[in-house]
Amino acid sequence: MPKPVKLGPQPGNPRELILNSEVCPNEWQLLPQQEEGENNEANALPSGKIILPLRQWQAHREALAERSAEVGVWLDSDEGAELIGREAANLPLIAINFPAFADGRGFTAGRMLRERFGFKGELRAVGGFMRDQLTYLQRCGFNAYAFEGDQSLTSLKESLHDFGDSYQSGVDQPLPMFRRRF
Repeated sequence: MPKPVKLGPQPGNPRELILNSEVCPNEWQLLPQQEEGENNEANALPSGKIILPLRQWQAHREALAERSAEVGVWLDSDEGAELIGREAANLPLIAINFPAFADGRGFTAGRMLRERFGFKGELRAVGGFMRDQLTYLQRCGFNAYAFEGDQSLTSLKESLHDFGDSYQSGVDQPLPMFRRRF
């Protein structure tokens, strides 16, 4: 018998987010993880752009092939990028949940999706990340940030430029500083 899945904190789905350094309306509906036994049939999913939890996407990806441009996936903090693998290149959006600001596994998943698996779509941070992490999220390849709570997104997006340059390589700057000519 399969081990029951323990559901952790579910990410929110704000009306607006920061996408490519601009405040934009959120066009995607993030669906929460489901308990065992809940109706999770593909035909019961809402229409429009949806972000499915990984397990639900894995169970229905063939049935949702016709909707591939409007179906994204979200990874929880304990689900690595390798669970999507090369299929990431075919997705329009991948969201990564940060259940707490101190959980850094999502940074690694984001960088792996961009560098190892060739993901070019929207990479969205959801959950409990904070303003001070925006620069680091951007360096790991994130280009969308769905903040929870009542915060001014216009002032938050300024944190994307907290640092002028970095010594290390990143998704946003593949060459370390000592390899760049000034």
